[in-house]
Amino acid sequence: MSRPRAALAMGPDAAAAVLDKDALTALGRVCDLADGILDDFTTVHARETLTDVELLVTGWGCPPLDAAVLATAPRLRAVVHTAGSVRAHVTEACWERGIEVTSAAAANAVPVAEYTVAMILLSGKRVLERARDYRVDRVRDDWLAVPRDVGNYHRTVGILSASMIGRRVIELLQPYDLRVLVHDPYVSATEIDRLGAEAVDLADLFAGSDVVSVHTPLLPETHGLVGRELIASMRPDAVLINTARGAVLDQDAVSAATAAGRIRAVLDVTEPEVLPRSHPLWTDGNVLITPHLAGSQGNEWGRLAELAVAEVARWAAGDGFAHPVHRDRMGLIA
Repeated sequence: MSRPRAALAMGPDAAAAVLDKDALTALGRVCDLADGILDDFTTVHARETLTDVELLVTGWGCPPLDAAVLATAPRLRAVVHTAGSVRAHVTEACWERGIEVTSAAAANAVPVAEYTVAMILLSGKRVLERARDYRVDRVRDDWLAVPRDVGNYHRTVGILSASMIGRRVIELLQPYDLRVLVHDPYVSATEIDRLGAEAVDLADLFAGSDVVSVHTPLLPETHGLVGRELIASMRPDAVLINTARGAVLDQDAVSAATAAGRIRAVLDVTEPEVLPRSHPLWTDGNVLITPHLAGSQGNEWGRLAELAVAEVARWAAGDGFAHPVHRDRMGLIA
């Protein structure tokens, strides 16, 4: 296997988090890694490094790979991204050059899906609310008198978008006694059926689900997609989970519905991040806000690094990427 000349292009903090000593050692076995980290392509060091690199291992903080940068990297043929979205740095000039691109989106989807499934199951048992009340009252529920709408048996879960994360959620939900609905205008009903779910339109997803989990990317057409009308159509005490982007939701409509006690919400993302201290969602007992933690963190960085190293090895061996990012899909992905 040949060892392509490669360089790291990302913020120093991202490199330190994702690429520990073991990951760098593994990367060094499959490529000839240049010294240093490129987080500014205009420096003398960066320009000298780029003259002979065939592959860039990128991460959060990588500057855009525009035409001017590519002009200084005549041998560059591939980009391996150690995170999810490549929108911030893979430009049209990369596609015009024919540069191959891959990302660790599949690896990053795993913890997001795990978080989502955990929240679906916890919300079904009303764990967070009941634990809060238990802490205050120090009185255990009369378990024989718990309402029949508490629990996860035969609940209906709606998945908004059969994205990479959405599909992983559907897969993880298969062992449970749950009905899974999916709305995604870009995926056929036949394919959704193969995933083990039922295809429905957007209105039926919200009106017919006990939990709706949002996994759609933020695009011009999805900004504010989950609006007041859809939220108003949700079942009483239904749960809205968002691990996508805050702007996909009409946040004011969510706030009004949770304040009225109509629905509950689990928000790992908000618009903006972080919400102002005075925002009513902070003090709403029907809302759980987490600090954008569903994605890879801590030891989960290792999964991203492993995928990136494997992709470099495949590419160096001439086998192509296992997780390629395609130009014609850029308008549909995060």
